[in-house]
Amino acid sequence: MKYELPVDYTKIHYTERKHVRRQYELEQDGKCYFCKGKLDELPPIEIANKEIDWGLFPNGFMNYPVHLQHCHKTNMTEGAVHAKCNAVMWQYHGR
Repeated sequence: MKYELPVDYTKIHYTERKHVRRQYELEQDGKCYFCKGKLDELPPIEIANKEIDWGLFPNGFMNYPVHLQHCHKTNMTEGAVHAKCNAVMWQYHGR
């Protein structure tokens, strides 16, 4: 199934999120929405070295290397990101 992006994150079932994430991965040519690095590689050193307060995030947050990023104000999806980029976006940029 192909989705019309962006989609409202809160209106898609959690089982659909992986399909939306995969569609973003394809449309982004396998690059992270945030850092533009390849999603099948580690994020760049400037992201990897950022200190993260893991207490801000749920257990298992890093279990999946690629996340579906969404805006917490509009709930609309934005793209596929490295898990660490997702943490950096939230902690340092409020996204």
